[in-house]
Order: sequence, then structure tokens, then C-alpha cells
Amino acid sequence: MHHSIRALSLPAVLVLAASACSDSSQGPVPLDTPDIDVALASVEPAMIEYHMNVLADDSLEGRAPGTDGYASSAVYAEEQLRALGLQPAGVGGSWRQDVPLRQSTVVEDESSLSVWTPIGTETMTYDIDFYLGADPLRERVEIELAEVVFVGFGVSAPDLGYDDYADADVDGKVVMFLNGAPASFPSNERAYYSSGATKTTEAIARGAIGTMTFWAPDDPRLRWDVNAARSKRGSFAWLDGDGAPNRGNTQVMGSASLNHSAAESLFQGAYVPLADAIAAAQAGTPQSVLLATRVSITTTTAHRDVDSWNVLAKLEGSDPNLRDEYVTYVAHVDHFGVGVEVNGDDVYNGAHDNASGTAIVLEIARAFASLPEPPRRSVLFMIVTAEEWGLLGSDYFVQNPTVAQSNLVANFSLDMPFLFHPLRDIVPYGAEHSTMGASVGQAAEHMGLAIGPDPIPEQVLFIRSDHFSFIRQGIPALFIKSGFETGDDRDGGAMNTAFRQERYHTPFDDMSQDFDFEAGADHARVNFLTGYIIAQEEDRPAWNEGDFFGGLFGGN
Repeated sequence: MHHSIRALSLPAVLVLAASACSDSSQGPVPLDTPDIDVALASVEPAMIEYHMNVLADDSLEGRAPGTDGYASSAVYAEEQLRALGLQPAGVGGSWRQDVPLRQSTVVEDESSLSVWTPIGTETMTYDIDFYLGADPLRERVEIELAEVVFVGFGVSAPDLGYDDYADADVDGKVVMFLNGAPASFPSNERAYYSSGATKTTEAIARGAIGTMTFWAPDDPRLRWDVNAARSKRGSFAWLDGDGAPNRGNTQVMGSASLNHSAAESLFQGAYVPLADAIAAAQAGTPQSVLLATRVSITTTTAHRDVDSWNVLAKLEGSDPNLRDEYVTYVAHVDHFGVGVEVNGDDVYNGAHDNASGTAIVLEIARAFASLPEPPRRSVLFMIVTAEEWGLLGSDYFVQNPTVAQSNLVANFSLDMPFLFHPLRDIVPYGAEHSTMGASVGQAAEHMGLAIGPDPIPEQVLFIRSDHFSFIRQGIPALFIKSGFETGDDRDGGAMNTAFRQERYHTPFDDMSQDFDFEAGADHARVNFLTGYIIAQEEDRPAWNEGDFFGGLFGGN
């Protein structure tokens, strides 16, 4: 049964949802039906708690790809989906899609970074001043005394009136840039241009041979010790049929992350002080500065191949004309495994990130399976690997789909939706880009949920989970997160900040936290309703006219 209606705060782009959910002559998909009531009631907060307890237990040792813990979590998800009466949607009629991976790890004692100045060379200290990105292609690469160009945020976005490269010559040089993107950009465009992959692609296109990135001292994502500890786990890439990794470029001979101490060393003698360069970037001023220093980087990388897999299940649609099209739900079940010990704990349980999202997808599947008649389109449920390592499981699927890629019409990603207070309002990342915005508007209204804008654009969430793999292939997607309304005197924003600073990507993201499992059930319900609407409508979702992401990727 749906909730009592609360006050709505719908952006203008979503306001028409209740009256015009699609261009179809059928009108809005009805939600006030006994079948929908049964489906919503089937979602159980206690089951979300149970799934999370299983997946975040110490015995699964953090569910890193290639480990017994990951295998156990994937088998558990498969068993749950099978028990709901769903059909396998993996390779060859199985429940699985193998995702071959290569793990690349920096050999720290054979790697280095040094800064040359006219008065001498300064050798930086690994973990304290810098850490390096592993090279997925080669065992050893070197950059020797290369010129360095600071290029602000490293962003070239002429259509948004911003270009750090406008006056820069970086051919054969190393580029150095701040994490993030101009605060003046719209939230999701800011997220896209903050992506390390976007920045590296731009640098490569302009002839750069290496990249160095650093955080402004006041950047909320700067947690040097946590990030350096994570880097010790290495990186992953998926392998194609010829065994070639999906990432890496032979032009790039080194990639470093810098602490503020190393950034200061590189800015020695520069005509613009580092603090002024950071301030200019934060003020939205494009810039490029040829530094007076030079950099040498040596990276030695160890490689090993890792077997992992996605779990895939489907509910076949009821309409013979639409059942070959799929509404898709994805959650990653991987996390960081056993890592650097913090206060005596070295198991990175990943309870919120992302046992919670996996549990919610399992309950969304229960809701669909409980319908007396399936929706017109088919629904595909994916529990994927290696999201924490670059959205690899979902990216592998969309580039090697087990159904026709052109029939993947919409995606929903469930990842750390924020389960620490009742769900009063939602932030549906992606809603303003496609007609999926109208569908989520109707679903939110049915549940009495307000809709608000991104409250933390600096966290660039739009590029940080599996839905973005689908967007990159031109498939509209939604990433529905909780807003900060708590319904009481607690500050939802402060709670979010505390989680990200104290527990996120640490061993303390475990089941000792005060989770609100009813909020988890509400997340399942609003995602179910939105997907049900799309699965019932005659027209598949479409990018909005002139949309940034539709223009960038819609041609795919």
C-alpha cells in the first residue's frame, strides 16, 4: 500500500509527471491498483536487514573480486533471485556472466617520483607525498625530467564557456590538475568533467605523456590516508577476448596522486603561487601555467589475472511486442576485501557500500516477481562485480550484453542510497536528462516523496556508480539517492558528511551502524514504481531535446 501523501517539492522539469507520463495515448500508467499494492507490500524491511547482515558479515572478508568472499556473495545473490522464480539471464542460459579481470599493483620499492629544481632534485616519499597509479599494460614505465604544465581543473568544456587548455601546450609534457571541476557547472556536467577518465582522455588528446592530480586543501573528498591505503589494493581492468585490458594508453608513461607537500614542491619558482592557482580555479578562472620545475616518475607494476562474474536474472515481459526490451536494475556486490588495518580492523565490510544496494535490488526483484502479471517489458536484474575499481562489471555487461544492447531501454543503479533516516525526499540523479524524469515524478508523488536538487554537487555522484556505464552507451538512467530531510530535528546533511568522513571506504562501514531498514524498503518501492511505469509505457525512455548527455552519448 502506498504511503500517505506528503508535501511535494518537484522541480519544474518533473511537474507534469502525474498528468502526462508519456506521449502515449494510453495516458499515465495507473498505480492505484490492487496489483501494485501487493507488490509494494511484498517489500520487507526485515529482508533488507537480513540480506545486508549476510553480505556484510566478517566471514565474507569484504567481498573483493577474485576472493572466496566475493564468490559467496555472488552465489547468495543468485540463490535469492532463483528462489523468486526469475529466469537466468547470463551466458548460455546460466545465471552468470564471466568478467575476466587483470589486477595491477604498484611495486612501491621499485617506483619513485622526484622533482627537479635549478638548485637540486627533491625525492618525494611514497604514501606521504604521493602515490602512483598502476599501469595495466606494462611492467615498468618511466618519465625523466619532463616539463610540467598546471592546467587548473584539466577541463576543456567550450560549450560551457570554460577551457583550461585554451592557451596550453602540453605535447610531450606532464599535466598537473586539481581534482573536481568548476562549481559554476550544472551538477551532473560538473560530475562528468570531474572524472579522472574524462580528464585523462583530454590530456592524451593534447599529447600529454603523464598526469598528476591533487586536491585543494578544503576539498571534502580529500582523505589522504584513506585514499593512499586504497591505492595499495591496486587497480583492475576487464579483459577482452584477446586478453587486452579495457583501460590504459601507451602514450601515458606515469600517473600520480599528490599530497599538498608534493604540489608545493612542483610549484617552486612558479610565477603563480600554488594558493593563488587553487583560488583561481575555485573562482572559475581557466588557467595554464608552465612550471619552473620538472618531474621524473618511475612506475613498476605487478599484474595478475582474476576471475570474477556478474549475476544476471530476468522477469520476462507480458507483451509480445515489448518483451524483448529491458528495464534494468544494477547493484554492485563487491567491496575492498581485507586491506590496511585501521584501529585493529582490516575487514572492509561494505555494509552501506554496497550490501545495502544489493539488498534493495533483491527486494525490487521480489516486488516484480509478486505481480500477478508481469509488466509489458522484461526486467533485468544485475548483481555486478568490480564497481569499486571503475564500474567494471557493469561496463563489461553493457559492452558485452547477454541481450541486444539496443533493447536496453533504461537503467536504475542502487548504490549506498543513504539509510540513516526515514526517506522523506529523493534526489533522482539523471531525471533532468531524459523522459525518465516524468516517471520518477509520478512514482514519488504516489509515495508522497518530495524531489529536490543535488545537495552535494561537490561529491560528483552522477559519475560514481554503475548507472554511468549505461549512460556512456547512450542508455537513459536514474540514480535515486536520499535527500537530507529527516522528519525530525536531525541534520541529514551533517549525517551524510559524518558517514563520508568517518566510515566511507573504511573498515567501519559495517552493520554496527544505525541503519533505517524501512528507508531501504522505501528506496526499493520508489525504484520499483518508476521502473514499472517505464516497463508498462508504450514508448521507451528518450533523451530530452538538446540534453548534454544525450548529445554526448545518445548516438551510441
